[in-house]
Amino acid sequence: MSDNWNVGNERKKGLNKGLEKAVIVGVITANQTEETVKEHLDELEFLASTAGAVTQKQFVQRLQHPNVRTFVGKGKLNEIAQYVEEHEINLVIFDDDLTGKQNGILEEELKVKIVDRSSLILDIFASRARSAQAKTQVELAQMQYLLPRLRGLWTHLERQRGGIGMRGPGEMEIETDRRIVRDKISLLKKKLEKIDLQNQTQRKNRGQLIRVSLVGYTNVGKSTLMNLLSKSEVFAENKLFATLDTTVRKVVWGTMPFLLSDTVGFIRKLPHHLVESFKSTLDEVRESDILVHVVDFGHPNYEDHIKTVNKTLKDLDCQEKPTLMVFNKIDLFRKNTFDDLLDEETKSEILIEVQNRLKNNYEHDNIFISAIQKENITELREKLSAMILEQYEIRYPYQAKTF
Repeated sequence: MSDNWNVGNERKKGLNKGLEKAVIVGVITANQTEETVKEHLDELEFLASTAGAVTQKQFVQRLQHPNVRTFVGKGKLNEIAQYVEEHEINLVIFDDDLTGKQNGILEEELKVKIVDRSSLILDIFASRARSAQAKTQVELAQMQYLLPRLRGLWTHLERQRGGIGMRGPGEMEIETDRRIVRDKISLLKKKLEKIDLQNQTQRKNRGQLIRVSLVGYTNVGKSTLMNLLSKSEVFAENKLFATLDTTVRKVVWGTMPFLLSDTVGFIRKLPHHLVESFKSTLDEVRESDILVHVVDFGHPNYEDHIKTVNKTLKDLDCQEKPTLMVFNKIDLFRKNTFDDLLDEETKSEILIEVQNRLKNNYEHDNIFISAIQKENITELREKLSAMILEQYEIRYPYQAKTF
């Protein structure tokens, strides 16, 4: 983790100070399956890679609930400690949030840096934040995450000040630091409100164009699709959370103009404080007329990803908006699903059957594409154009015919 919480510090941003050797740890509880936890750990490994760490091993233990002191049992902790020492590991990442007490005990037992899932995601966000808004949002989330963990981070602050001139009621250092952090949180919230007002003014100045937002799980290809549809150069990378700031482009197809937005990706177990602090960024989604829900169709658990995104959209009261589901990476789906012996007609029939099933399951129109291979992009544009035109006809019934 960063040595401090200053998001704007260019010298010490993120875990990527040379690749760190890491192990990741998860617990299979009573309400989870081994397959589910394995997928969560694989995603955690991808997060670690994005932050600049190389995962050497995954440790998993089946427990009724995580140990209140050490997260895992004593035997598993000894196994991890032995592996850490033998392989010169300098980072241990846990798949669930740790309390300040757990963090302190684990650091003392393992003698290495301890990171949980939330702090890892916060670290990635800190390294990716570019705009004043994103930096402020991340710093606010970090401070809110830090507040209940002050005791675990700085145990020397638990002692009360004493000595000559310091006798009497006084204030414990830990309480002083909590007050400082609370004041900082209050200042950051006011700063965010000011930035949000500026953004509202910017959105009002965009006129009455129809707004289309790309939403979806992280790393599904939203930015790549944004580049294709808008013919602009939006940063796209095969890493989690490559995009933090909402990017808006004016696009004109024929004579029909509209605004296209690329938004931050969603993920399971996203820290609550991060969701709260990034709600102003997601105002672009709230104010959109059409949502394009991009799905990584090549991922084996893409339907779980859809549920995560739909839950977030429901939290934002956006689930009723006109939505087009775009199942991206169809080339990967074919590669992972179809046998070489299948003829093209059979493959086509299977895809049509899957497409109809998905349409029935999610009650939205859908299309299969490959943004990288530029497959079915023309068909996507046709579907999206029809949806945009429909919205214009609702808003401007006498002017829409000119498009």
